[in-house]
Parts: sequence; C-alpha cells; structure tokens
Amino acid sequence: MAPAITLAADKLSAANTGFMLICSALVLIMTPGLAFFYGGMVRVKSTLNMLMMSFISMGIVTILWVVYGFSLAFGTDKGSFIGWTSDWVGLSNIGLTELWPGYTIPVFVFMVFQLMFAIITPALISGALADRVKFTAWSLFIALWATVVYFPVAHWVWGAGGWAFELGVIDFAGGTAVHINAGAAALGVILVIGKRVGFKKDPMRPHSLPLVMLGSGLLWFGWFGFNAGSWLGNDDGVGALMFVNTQIATAAAMLAWLAYEKIRHGAFTTLGAASGAVAGLVAITPSGGAVSPLGAIAVGVIAGVLCAMAVGLKYKLGYDDSLDVVGVHLVGGVAGSLLIGFFASGKGQSTVEGLFYGGGLTQFWKQCAGVFAVLGYSLVVSAILAFLIDKTIGMRVSEDEEIAGIDQAEHAETAYDFSGAGGGIVGATASALAGTESKKVDA
Repeated sequence: MAPAITLAADKLSAANTGFMLICSALVLIMTPGLAFFYGGMVRVKSTLNMLMMSFISMGIVTILWVVYGFSLAFGTDKGSFIGWTSDWVGLSNIGLTELWPGYTIPVFVFMVFQLMFAIITPALISGALADRVKFTAWSLFIALWATVVYFPVAHWVWGAGGWAFELGVIDFAGGTAVHINAGAAALGVILVIGKRVGFKKDPMRPHSLPLVMLGSGLLWFGWFGFNAGSWLGNDDGVGALMFVNTQIATAAAMLAWLAYEKIRHGAFTTLGAASGAVAGLVAITPSGGAVSPLGAIAVGVIAGVLCAMAVGLKYKLGYDDSLDVVGVHLVGGVAGSLLIGFFASGKGQSTVEGLFYGGGLTQFWKQCAGVFAVLGYSLVVSAILAFLIDKTIGMRVSEDEEIAGIDQAEHAETAYDFSGAGGGIVGATASALAGTESKKVDA
C-alpha cells in the first residue's frame, strides 16, 4: 500500500474480494500466533498473561476501529496528519458494494483487512513488557496508543494525503506503520517502567520452545496474507512477487541468524531459528514489493545478522526488552525500510530504483524521513502515555506479585495444572515441580 500504480476500477471483483477476505483472516491468525510465540518465550508463571496481552488487543482495537479508528486512519485527509470522514463513524453510510477508490474490492473489505493490522501492532509491543505490567494498565495503554499513535501513523504512511504517502515513502505492508512503530513504542514504555525483578541476575529462559516454534510457524503462515494482501488485488502480479519475496527473505534471515549464532555462540538454537524467521518477515514487509528475489535474499541476510546482533544490546545498554521487540521489530523494520533505497529494482510495485539499480540515493533519503519520523513520534508519545498511566493507576504489578507470578495475580489462573495428574511417575514429577516452584516463591 505504498504510493504506487493503481488499477482503474469501476466494478466489484469477486476474485479480489474473496482473496482479500482470506488475507484478512490470515492476518488475524497472526495475533494468536504472536501470543503463542511470546507465551513460549516467558517463564511458566507469566504464560497466560503473555497470551492475554495479545488476545485483548483483538477486542479493544476492533471496537475502536469501528467507532472512529478507520475514519482517523483512512478518512479524508486533514492537514497531512490525520484523516476524518464522519460518514464512517460506526461504519455508517457505507454501501455494501461501494468500492475502495482505485480498486475492485468493497470499502468494507479494505476496512476489515486494515483492522487486522491495527490489532496486531499494539500486540507486538507486549513482548517487551513481559512479567511486570498490570492488565488494566495494559488495556488502557492499548486504547490510548492506538488512538494517538497507530491511527495517525497509518494515515501518514498509507492514507491518501498523508505526508509520508505524498512524499513517496515506500512501505508495502508495514515496516514503518507496524514494526518500527511498535518497536519504538516498546522502547519508550520500558524506559519508563523499568526492568524486571532479577534482570541480568536470574535465569529467564523460555519455558516452552515448542510453543515458540508453533507461534513462529503461525506467524510465517499468516504473513503471506499480511504481505501479499497489501496490494489489494491480484491483477498485475505484484502481490505474487510479494508472496514469493516473503518466503525467500524469511528463509534467508533464518539461515543468517543461525549461522551468526553458531559462529558467535557455538550452537544452532530453535529460538534462533524462530527469531531469525520473524526478523526476515519484518524486514521484507516494507520492501518486498520493490525488490527482486535476489534482493529479497540480501534483505533477509542483512536483517537476520543485524537483528541477531541487536538482541544482545539490552544487556550492554541496560534496558529490559523482555522478548526482544526492539532487537527484532525495530531493528528489522528500520533495516527493511532503508534497504529499499539500495535494492529497489524499479520492476515491482513502481518504477522507483535504488542506489544499486542506478537510482541514486533519492529514495533512500525519503525512506529515512519516514523511518525516523515514525520512530521519534512513537518513542516519545508512547513514553508519555506510559508515564501518565504509571502516575495515575500504575503500570506495574507489585514486586511480590511479579516474583510469585503475574498469571496468578492478574488472572487467577496458571498455564499448567498438575493437580489432576494422578499417581505414579507423572504424579511424582508434578509434585516435584510444584515443590520447586514453591521454594522459588518462598525464596
């Protein structure tokens, strides 16, 4: 959905409409996939809270999008910063077969496709805040952040009249509007709320790597709808190019991450494979419609290595990004967006060419404008929102609740109940695990 060539459209296409509805469902499944991905990466006592921090976004953002979010993001431009179309408030006065301008799909289909993007973007932030945030505070943050950060930024990047759209910043499916936006927000919030109890002292290893792999697989699967669907149709092959490049860059990034950690740490890890795949998906999201398949390999390799290097920065710089949202989504989004300025082939979504294809640095500087404007805006505003919430209702659970487990404190549940495991080896193992957890809490 970057500034690009659009097709003349005067009637509804059943094929494109069906395709976009399928893509919308694929994007929605990414949010539960993200929940599993994050849920497996935390300790047992935080699993359910991590799942809920993603799931609640599906409820809150859906209602906000219907009431006013769609109008703010994609309504008639107001000063290049925000949109507004009063007829869209509550999705009123939209005809069933009314077409999205320039395309062959109904407004309702475009609306629901974009809703799925709005849902997953704040959910991405949650991974940086694991173990320590009140669920009510998080829910309020989602509502405020979507309103004052995501909806305006989506208009900048994708809305007709938005300043980044008019400047010619290329963001096919969300490098700036989704990943840089969420990654910068995560950094802003964690700088306000501080570190987890025991950060850099206690082991905080993933409790279920199979759950992480399941989540990454669902993300990879759903991302084809996320990326290929963002062309809003199948009439000229650009969506197919994006689909192919999504697979290529993801594979390349996964291999690059694994190679880096083998050289750096001496092992190929499942967590590295999952994280590398996500890094590739992030980086190709803005760039996949502009680069060639060979360019997609380059984007994936560069992003895989950069993100693998970046995840260790939190230990050197002292910020507690629990599940590496900054290292993967912010760094990967920046890399993918800026690399357009070098690898754009001029044979995809538009005729724009990057430096390596004879186009000079013109597009690179446009990409810089979009990247750093979104990064700076999201970082500052997100930090302010977190500060205000912290000073009113409080952002963090108590230290005792964090140590005992946020699942029990916030949700009155635990992810794994061994009480009905019975006797024998299973029962003995369950009892031993329960005793171990009890000792940890008492300590």
